[in-house]
Amino acid sequence: MTSTPIVIIGAGPAGAATALRLSYLGIPSVLIDKATFPRDKICGDAISGKVPTLFNRLDPAIMDRFRSRFQPSDVWGIRFYPPSKKLIELPFKIGYERVPDEAPGYVSKRIDFDAFLIEEVRRRPDIDLHLDTEIVSTEHTENGYRITAKNGRSWDANLLIDGSGAHSRFSRHEAGQEVDKDHHAAAVRQYYRGVTGFHPDNFIELHFLDDYNPGYFWIFPLPNGEANVGLGMRSDIVKKKGLNLRKELPKIIASEAFRERFAHATPIEKITGYGLPLGSKERTLSGDHYLLTGDAGHLIDPLTGEGIGNAVYSGFIAAELAEKCLAVQRFDAAFLSAYDVRIERVLRTELRLSYRMQQIMQYKWITNFLTGIVAANPKVIELLCRMYTDFELRKQLVKPTFWWKLLRTKAGKLPAVAEKGG
Repeated sequence: MTSTPIVIIGAGPAGAATALRLSYLGIPSVLIDKATFPRDKICGDAISGKVPTLFNRLDPAIMDRFRSRFQPSDVWGIRFYPPSKKLIELPFKIGYERVPDEAPGYVSKRIDFDAFLIEEVRRRPDIDLHLDTEIVSTEHTENGYRITAKNGRSWDANLLIDGSGAHSRFSRHEAGQEVDKDHHAAAVRQYYRGVTGFHPDNFIELHFLDDYNPGYFWIFPLPNGEANVGLGMRSDIVKKKGLNLRKELPKIIASEAFRERFAHATPIEKITGYGLPLGSKERTLSGDHYLLTGDAGHLIDPLTGEGIGNAVYSGFIAAELAEKCLAVQRFDAAFLSAYDVRIERVLRTELRLSYRMQQIMQYKWITNFLTGIVAANPKVIELLCRMYTDFELRKQLVKPTFWWKLLRTKAGKLPAVAEKGG
């Protein structure tokens, strides 16, 4: 039996980020994962701008090492294809120049990115890493939790931070976070080599197709001429329509809209499926002696399905609160509720907005109408680009008054409400 202040279960992006942030704060931790690394994780592989921003706060050399070690695909924007097929290209930065090592986002296989995070963890002597270690019980004690592994090892911790992902046993059985199919997505992925037609600056592609709404078909450019191709939909809609996404993905690829781009492409793996616990439902992610991070806390964006950025961000928030817990020796639910307050402020409002946008996009005519306005007005595209870094401005997207004022203004001009958003 080992006594330690902080145990983190799960060494994916959420758990590794938590341990790294603690280490840079001078706080030791125990980090446990049942897997050995490198290991694959079914994912879209998109790494949002939150990740380099957060790791650069620790040490800019972290992202330098990542780029040097795995050469991820730089991503400079999004190609958005609504049901009307009117292409909208949204760069992440207005008037950007493609500068090496300064991309706002990346695409990297999770087998590489997660292995890199483990390499970073191993660089920190105050992180006690245990891989190939399956947890079989988490017993609530007077002073925290007793965590027991299948191999017989056990730890007594004042604070348990759960970053063990979408299938977290602790999140469901101890923290009561049951899966809700109305706030859950099903997705399938397949890696390809030889897909053509990408934007020269590696824009990721979201195709919102009539038969798969709410949801989308994606094509993300990977290094070495490969691509991450997939299809995701809300689980309740998949069940209602009786769809088998593994069978639908090849149909889309073979359809008239995409067959030319895949004419000389070859799959390099079988189709694999996974579930996404979406952050569209209000949940309490803290309690006596525990915090839930990343997918274990249902923090995946309900519109885009992106979860890595929120996983890393929630790990940083958990670590920074843990520092305060240790300073005053308080690990009770009341004190740890500060975690939910900060999650609300920096992540939950964004997730709520994405959910509202997802609901709006269920109506094809509204989506086509609004994207028609966007496609016809370069100034609106410029505004939408600013919304990636200006959350207050982004809130206007779900306000009918914003679109009404756009209709009433002359082409090339923005309504006053939009100009005040920054």
